Amino acid sequence: MAHTSQFCTFYLDKLLFGVELKGVQEVIRSLDMTKVPLAPGVVRGLINLRGQIVTAVDLRRRLELELRPEGMLAMNVVVRSQDGAVSLLVDEIGDVVEVEEDSFEPPPETLRGSVRTMILGVHKLNDRLLHVLDIEKACQMTDVAEAAAVGR
Repeated sequence: MAHTSQFCTFYLDKLLFGVELKGVQEVIRSLDMTKVPLAPGVVRGLINLRGQIVTAVDLRRRLELELRPEGMLAMNVVVRSQDGAVSLLVDEIGDVVEVEEDSFEPPPETLRGSVRTMILGVHKLNDRLLHVLDIEKACQMTDVAEAAAVGR
C-alpha cells in the first residue's frame, strides 16, 4: 500500500499550493491587522487571534509573486512553526487533499533563489500541480531581514 499525505491547499495568483495538514492550526477569513513599523515587507502586520498575537506573512511577497490586487482580501492559513503560530496570507482557501507519495517530484532546476528553498517540490494531481510549501522556510524571517539590510 502506497504511503499518503494530507495537505491543506490554497491559491496564490491562481497557483495551487499546499502545506502538510499536521502543521496547520486553523484557516480563517480576513482579519484586521496592526502594521509593524520597520518590519520586512513580507510582514503585513500582527493579528489578534483570540488573545494570541500572530505575525501575518504575505505569501505573495514571500514567494516573489505579483502583489495582491487592490481590494482583494487575503485569507489566513495559521500554521505552527518553530517560532510559534504564523498566519500565511493567501488569496483563496482550497480543499484538504490526500496525495500518494509516488506523485511527488522535486522542484525543477529552473527554480532559483529564495523561492527554491521554500518549495519542497510538487505533487502531480489529475488536472494541476500542487506546489508543496516548506512551512519553516516560508515563516523564516532571517533571510528576509538580511536581504533588506543588503539592499539599504
